[in-house]
Amino acid sequence: MTRPESVEAYIAGFPDDRRARLEDLRRTVRAAAPDAVEVISYDMPAYKLGKRFVLSFSAFKHWDSVFPASEVVLAEIEAARPYAHGRSTLQFPIKDPLPLDLIARIVAVRMDEVAREG
Repeated sequence: MTRPESVEAYIAGFPDDRRARLEDLRRTVRAAAPDAVEVISYDMPAYKLGKRFVLSFSAFKHWDSVFPASEVVLAEIEAARPYAHGRSTLQFPIKDPLPLDLIARIVAVRMDEVAREG
């Protein structure tokens, strides 16, 4: 995949089934973080509140990931814990539907966390 210039270009680089899933993820993030600015960072869709990083997402062969799974997210949302992998990654297997309500809660917690950090 070439470096995407936009979130649209990032999503367009995937097959139809993955594209639909990524569009759902994008809509969920944008609805939960209407004040966040959408950018490409590290070759993936990312969202910022002012200059502060809120989260990003990326598609992999067997899962879609949301970054970061911060300590605050994992402490406040018990349901996120089964998806936590590595230091700060949430992995959602592509064989399962995306838990969009959970992702919206994760985004809301990250928005609050970033706003509190100033």
